[in-house]
Amino acid sequence: METLTPRGRTVRLGATALGLALLLVGTLWGVDDHFPFGPFRMYSTSEPPNAPAPDTRVEGVDRTGTVVALGQDATGIRRAEIEGQQDRYAADPALLRQVADAYAERHPGAPELVEVRIVIRWYGIHQGRPTGRWTDETTVRWQASP
Repeated sequence: METLTPRGRTVRLGATALGLALLLVGTLWGVDDHFPFGPFRMYSTSEPPNAPAPDTRVEGVDRTGTVVALGQDATGIRRAEIEGQQDRYAADPALLRQVADAYAERHPGAPELVEVRIVIRWYGIHQGRPTGRWTDETTVRWQASP
């Protein structure tokens, strides 16, 4: 086994100190996007035992009035991508047109979508258990021009 030179030891200690400093700074002031040097709060927090649980979905309405589920199979867009960009959609609902276009590409014979909306179903929770009740909240809506 070879012995580490003093310079090699200094470089390794410096790299370790830098890594630990980044980890500390990221933990105290970082956000999820700074992972692995920032906190990954998704798994480190929990909701109160009586807080409602959200379930986000995207749905469309075609020109016949039929409500269409716009999940990954229907559009090729993962729900996580929609949830991650929800603030952008809220700021500019016209971006939901891309979801309608993705649906049209995958379903060329289907009636055209005239509305796309992001809906959150809030499931009731009491003492950490589902109550069987829910409410739907439409958070973003795009409607095609007539």
